[in-house]
Amino acid sequence: MIRQPAVAGQFYYHDPKMLAAQIKESLDFSVKEKVDALGCVCPHAGYVYSGKVAGAVYSRIRMPETFIILGPNHTGWGGDFSIMTEGVWKTPLGESSIDSALAKEIFRHSKFLADDPRAHQREHSIEVQLPFLQYLSGTFQFVPISVKHYVPEESFLGVCSEVADAIASAVEKLKSGCTIVASTDFTHYESQERAVEKDNAVISAILSLDAKKLFDTVGEKDVSMCGYGPVAVTILACKKLGAKKAELVKYMTSGETTGDYTQVVGYAGLVIR
Repeated sequence: MIRQPAVAGQFYYHDPKMLAAQIKESLDFSVKEKVDALGCVCPHAGYVYSGKVAGAVYSRIRMPETFIILGPNHTGWGGDFSIMTEGVWKTPLGESSIDSALAKEIFRHSKFLADDPRAHQREHSIEVQLPFLQYLSGTFQFVPISVKHYVPEESFLGVCSEVADAIASAVEKLKSGCTIVASTDFTHYESQERAVEKDNAVISAILSLDAKKLFDTVGEKDVSMCGYGPVAVTILACKKLGAKKAELVKYMTSGETTGDYTQVVGYAGLVIR
């Protein structure tokens, strides 16, 4: 199947030339040395708000052959943990194919994943990553995994851990050079001061590669972070694949674009390696 873009013209330009220019303006051309990343954390808001954070992350890493992209399910459609094992996703910059061999191997290793395209049809969190990847590397394949939002409790962390095991096992078996991307925004619609305070606590947990600390922080501080599940899966899978550290590449809020600091959304970009 060909999955048509759901948010072209909303989160990013529909016109290919305007979109390419928008992405180019978001990239950091001052980066002198790119790194091999096992994982990264990127935002998924409209490019005018969070594009520079995503651009800073993708400017920092070498483009692998395959990306595994995990994003929260904002629509509620489809299964709780939903993968697509076949198909092509289209954006204004072209078409990108799912790595079916890797996707099916991940699916085979997990009892919680459903092969359910419905979860991906109208969801933007994975889609908005693709134009950046298409602009920087037209030859990549990817595996999309959508995660529904749950309370940050031990049972949910257990499911995240099992899915992380499935990802790591599949990557190790196929020896696939890939980067795992967790698509998430951070605090939603709080003051700049409160958002920065809460987001710094979450960033600290990610930098320590501690998924439990991430869950505890989100719960204790009541952080309205939509993709802490995908981030936890990414941390756990990367650690199983040998990750030793994480680094913060860029943080900003929507207030820096709108000038309104009374209700902002936070965006953080991190690299795990």
